[in-house]
Amino acid sequence: MGVFVFLPLVLPLSAWPVARLAEHHLHPRAATWLLSVVAAVLALCSTLCLGLLMVVGTAQLPGNPLPDGWSDAEVRAAVPYDGIAGRIAIPALVAVVAAGTGTALRHRRVRRGAARALAGLPDTSVAVLPDEAAYAYALPGRRDRVVVTTGLLAGLAPAERRAVFAHERAHLTGRHHRFLLTVQLAARANPFLRPLRTAVAYSTERWADEEAAQAVGDRRTVARAVGKSALLARVSPAASLAQFADAGGPVPRRVAALLGPAPSPRTWPPAFTAVGLAAWTATAGTTVSALSSANATVTLFLVLHAATPM
Repeated sequence: MGVFVFLPLVLPLSAWPVARLAEHHLHPRAATWLLSVVAAVLALCSTLCLGLLMVVGTAQLPGNPLPDGWSDAEVRAAVPYDGIAGRIAIPALVAVVAAGTGTALRHRRVRRGAARALAGLPDTSVAVLPDEAAYAYALPGRRDRVVVTTGLLAGLAPAERRAVFAHERAHLTGRHHRFLLTVQLAARANPFLRPLRTAVAYSTERWADEEAAQAVGDRRTVARAVGKSALLARVSPAASLAQFADAGGPVPRRVAALLGPAPSPRTWPPAFTAVGLAAWTATAGTTVSALSSANATVTLFLVLHAATPM
C-alpha cells in the first residue's frame, strides 16, 4: 500500500494540460468524452483512497465500532503517517459526500423547477414560455423538451430561431446534462478536477454548436444566433426562470470557432503534438491512479482480513 494510497489524491493535476488544450485542438464531442471519463475515474479513485485512509484513522479512535485488530501496528504500518492522514481523511470524506449529495439534489431541484414552469403549456417537443426575458434551454426527462421564451424568439430571425432549436436539440440528443453532472460531482470529490468541469461546460456548448451548424447548413447563421442570444439575454429584464437556462459558455470564443473552419472529426490527437502529449499524460495519470487505488484496496483488504479475529 505505502505512499501509493496518496497518489490518486494528486494525480488529477496530470489532467490540467489536456483540459486546457482539448477545447482548442479536439472535436468538441471527443473532448467532452475524454475529459468526462478522465474526471470520473480520477474522482472515484480519489474518493476510494480517502475511504481507505478513513478506515485506518477510524480504527484508532476510542469507541469505534471496528474490530480491535484493525488498530494493530501491522494495519497502521500499511499507511504512512496513518495517525495524521487517517484522521484528516474522516472530515474530508464527509465533506466530499455532503458536497456530492448537495450537487445531485440541486441538479434534481433545478430540473423539477424547470418542469413545473411548463405546467399548463401544450405537451409538445418545443415549449414557448410567455416571458420577456430572452433565454432557451434543453429540458431532459421522460419526454425531452426544448424550452424557449417569446422574448428570445422576438429578437431572432427565422433562420436564427432554427439554429437555436437545433442547438438545444443537440444537447438533448447528446445527453449533455449527464456529462455536466459527472464533472460537477467529480469537481466536488477533488478540487483539482475543477478545470475539467469548466472545460466540459465549454465543450458541450461547442458540441451543440457544431451539431446545429450541420443541421442548419450554415455556420455563420449559428454564430449570429449565438451572439444575438447572448446580447438579448443581457438586456432582458431579470426573470426567476432565467437561472434554468444554460450559461452558454464563453460566447466570443464560440462565435469565433463557428466563423472558422469545422473541427477535425479525429477522435484522438496525433501523439507528437502538444494536445496529443497532454492527452497521453492525462491517460497515464488516470491509469496510475486506478492502479494505485486497486493496489491500496487489495493490500488493505488482505491486512484487515488477517487482523480480523475469527
